[in-house]
Amino acid sequence: MGKSKKHKSSPNAIALNRKAKFDYHLEEFFEAGLALEGWEVKSLRAGKANLSEAYVLLRDGEAFLFGARFEPLPTASTHINPDPIRSRKLLLHRKELGRIFGGVQKEGFTCVPVNLHWHHGRAKLDIALAKGKQKFDKRATERERDWSRQKQRILRRG
Repeated sequence: MGKSKKHKSSPNAIALNRKAKFDYHLEEFFEAGLALEGWEVKSLRAGKANLSEAYVLLRDGEAFLFGARFEPLPTASTHINPDPIRSRKLLLHRKELGRIFGGVQKEGFTCVPVNLHWHHGRAKLDIALAKGKQKFDKRATERERDWSRQKQRILRRG
């Protein structure tokens, strides 16, 4: 039940994976919940999350987030040992998992984390089925971005 429309940034964003749009053609988006510990929720509320090195791994019919860094707060409890880059289970519906598994195995897509945000007080992660860009694709994206900036400058002047 993923959204196939263009993805828009959430006003409640905690962390963005900016490299995802540069390195991949993002095709279909899914919103997944995260299985988190208490200290992780507190660090997310403080905005101490980083998705730049993160990736989604599909294993045994489940999806996991690897490499995401949730920095523990200095006020974290002394009786727990926080691991900032532990793997976290993604909570998705069975149909969504089936669509993601099918896309990755049959169609050659990659599953990429895009945006970590709050939705009704719960931390959610937008993930996308994506195809890798070639070097010339990246240059074309850069050219297109530069041209849109120039158009905006011209329109503002005139």
